[in-house]
Amino acid sequence: MHTFFAILSPQPSHGALTHISAINLLWAPSNKRSFIPSPHTTGGINEFQNLSKEVCSSPASGVRNIIWLQRKCSSSISSILTDGSSTMADAEKEIESIHLLSLDHGLQPYGDHFRYRMKKYVHWKRILENNEGGLEEFSLGYLKFGFTKGNGCIVYREWAPAAQEAELIGDFNEWDGSHHQMEKNQFGVWSIKIPDDDDGNTAILHNSRVKFRFKDVSGIWVDRIPAWIKYATVDPTKFAAPYDGVYWDPPASERYDFKCPRPPKPKAPRIYEAHVGMSSSKHHVNSYREFADDVLPRIKQNNYNTVQLMAIMEHSYYASFGYHVTNFFAVSSRSGTPDDLKYLIDKAHGLGLRVLMDVVHSHASNNVTDGLNGYDVGQGSQESYFHSGERGYHQLWDSRLFNYSSWEVLRFLLSNLRWWLEEYKFDGFRFDGVTSMLYHHHGIGFSFTGGYNEYFSEETDVDAVVYLMLANTLIHGLMPDATIVAEDVSGMPGLCRPVLEGGIGFDYRLAMGIPDRWMVYLKNKKSVEDWSMKDITWSLTNRRYTEKCVAYAESHDQAIVGDKTIAFLLMDREMYSGMSCLAEASVIVDQGIALVKMIHFLTMALGGEGYLNFMGNEFGHPEWIDFPREGNHWSYDKCRRQWDLVDMGHLRYKFMNAFDRAMNLLDDELSFLASEKQIVSSIDEYNKVQYTQWHINK
Repeated sequence: MHTFFAILSPQPSHGALTHISAINLLWAPSNKRSFIPSPHTTGGINEFQNLSKEVCSSPASGVRNIIWLQRKCSSSISSILTDGSSTMADAEKEIESIHLLSLDHGLQPYGDHFRYRMKKYVHWKRILENNEGGLEEFSLGYLKFGFTKGNGCIVYREWAPAAQEAELIGDFNEWDGSHHQMEKNQFGVWSIKIPDDDDGNTAILHNSRVKFRFKDVSGIWVDRIPAWIKYATVDPTKFAAPYDGVYWDPPASERYDFKCPRPPKPKAPRIYEAHVGMSSSKHHVNSYREFADDVLPRIKQNNYNTVQLMAIMEHSYYASFGYHVTNFFAVSSRSGTPDDLKYLIDKAHGLGLRVLMDVVHSHASNNVTDGLNGYDVGQGSQESYFHSGERGYHQLWDSRLFNYSSWEVLRFLLSNLRWWLEEYKFDGFRFDGVTSMLYHHHGIGFSFTGGYNEYFSEETDVDAVVYLMLANTLIHGLMPDATIVAEDVSGMPGLCRPVLEGGIGFDYRLAMGIPDRWMVYLKNKKSVEDWSMKDITWSLTNRRYTEKCVAYAESHDQAIVGDKTIAFLLMDREMYSGMSCLAEASVIVDQGIALVKMIHFLTMALGGEGYLNFMGNEFGHPEWIDFPREGNHWSYDKCRRQWDLVDMGHLRYKFMNAFDRAMNLLDDELSFLASEKQIVSSIDEYNKVQYTQWHINK
């Protein structure tokens, strides 16, 4: 065990601009009273010390310098954050004594709620065991639904209980389904077997277009993309053309074979959030292979250990950032084929990078022609993927909401998770929009204050909670070292505790309050003298005991059109003219660069047990993100990453990038993100000084 201390402290000014002369980074064995490190310490520590010389500040702004040193902290403790673990031996036996209630006595008045949802979870586990062979067998729906290979035939199955008649159409039958009519069983599943020809060739060719045609309750025939389709494309020569389903079954010689094993799970995730489509400096949609060859090496060079990929599931509306999913089992065809994505993930693994997928199970696109919503033709919710009426519609997102109590919806979503894990070798997920799932009000117009009654009431969507419990149980059962992150702004207790304790089972939640707090300071308190060390410390350390968080100063949310990155908020138009090292930096640029570094480092050091940064923010990417749309004349100018800014040796962007790398190297050296205990021992508001101690296992 080692102890690591930090002090945020002022340094006397000796001129118009003050440069930090050094950041002393020390670690000491906790069983020794004193420890004097060698000045020749190598690795991340030395790199961090050298980079500190580039950090500069203006005395007028009150920007403080970060100085690291060793000391014994014996004063009063204002915050202690520890990580512990406890397990429940048997869920059935312990339903009446949920272990989570003993970890937080404030939850005990809500014991009935926890027991109720645990009973529902156990009930689902039991009936799936009795009727489907268990949770894991149930999650193999993609081997039964959609297109599968039979003995000398192709089999196609689709759940559409409201359909009156159904046919399979496509290029293979010239879009005439009269000879390919389907049969329906008692569970609302339509199926058809299409025999191979006499030479053993499949009737449907690889990469040919297909659709599911059915007669709805009004007697109208409609064409839809198969719900379980593995690939979908759009005719690029036609404006606003609808997507077509594609039968994807390449010959063995064309299939990508994974070569690299999954990297081991890191002590703490340092996540690089990336959007493949906008990852190029060119004015176009980038490809999976270009990202793999050009961007992954940058991520590795900056010493991140995890890549989180956005917008992988097919979405017909590019500007949705991938969050209005139309085809859940299909990769986004804008960036390439399924095999191209496999190439990307395999290359990441070869570089030692784990890959998380931004999965969207909180809602679905309301597109009818090319989306899952096209299967809702006015039937009741038990015959649809979505709730009926207002409950099935998200007013803010203009999207459809799943019915998590439905057998086939659970099969679809759980199988979807397994598909991405096993077919593409993802190492885990970031679940989007979890807050919307947890509550019937979806967080719309609701301000969470932390009162436990806000989390456990009739407003809690227990069916959605149970689905998430099943999902996390499945993922960890299939891949024990998977990383699962929840995007939840509410702070629901137990979200990141094991299911068998009564929790929901996530590994981490995003610390979403941190970037919001930084934005308040950057937009409303221009002078750093007005910044409150106590408030900053509280905002960074305000998280639940034993529930891990991924901290971040900014993500894609802070960069979308209408907002600005931290660097652009601090330096604004100066970034267009004042970033050259060939001229003396202005006070605004000097102060801005120093604060970009400080904000990200403080967030990483105190904000959680993991860290996240969005693509480009590691070097202070200017401006904002704006996808091509009619309002900007379909321009890609703000929907790309200007890598040339950091690659040009004479621009100051390189300093922020190097500091970002040094932060990650420092965590490699000291593992402070994974520390078992962090203590903020005192805060000096007048001098802007904060003393922090880490206990680190080495």
